[in-house]
Amino acid sequence: MTENKKLLVVDDDDAFRESMELEFTDRGFQVFGAPDHRTALGLAAVHRPSYAVVDLRLEGERGLEVLKDLVERLPSIKAVVLTGYGSIATSVEAIKLGARHYLTKPVDPEAIELAFERERGDPSVLVPDQPPSLARNEREYIEYVLASTGGNISEAARRLGLHRQSLQRKLRKYPPRR
Repeated sequence: MTENKKLLVVDDDDAFRESMELEFTDRGFQVFGAPDHRTALGLAAVHRPSYAVVDLRLEGERGLEVLKDLVERLPSIKAVVLTGYGSIATSVEAIKLGARHYLTKPVDPEAIELAFERERGDPSVLVPDQPPSLARNEREYIEYVLASTGGNISEAARRLGLHRQSLQRKLRKYPPRR
């Protein structure tokens, strides 16, 4: 790790954010917690962290937007995106936007710390024996369309041929199990 061990944790779940703050403080980081996009950018401007942990879904906001703005302002930041709603589309977009890694919750702080330092992919990652379920494919396609519209739910619903409320209902559901 570099000498600047400042970490920004962006998550709207207060309990999770506070536990990450405690864990990383114990690991020698100076930690700043933000529940939303605006607070995250303000803390980043003042403290100029070298590391960031960004939740994909923030209440009323998208973590990918936070990631994009952080990387634009601090190009050398090592960011990891966390989510409980993992999909291929969002993981690809997170990497394209500058994330070092994309991890699904629950996640161990040690895995996050290791992800900060990984500069290359791991070819030994396990490939599943069975293809994802139809429900999982549907969810990933919805996430892909939503990402391609910049998070615009109305436009994504139009492209998917769904009513806006139907799409919102699908997005509120937990991701399907394989």
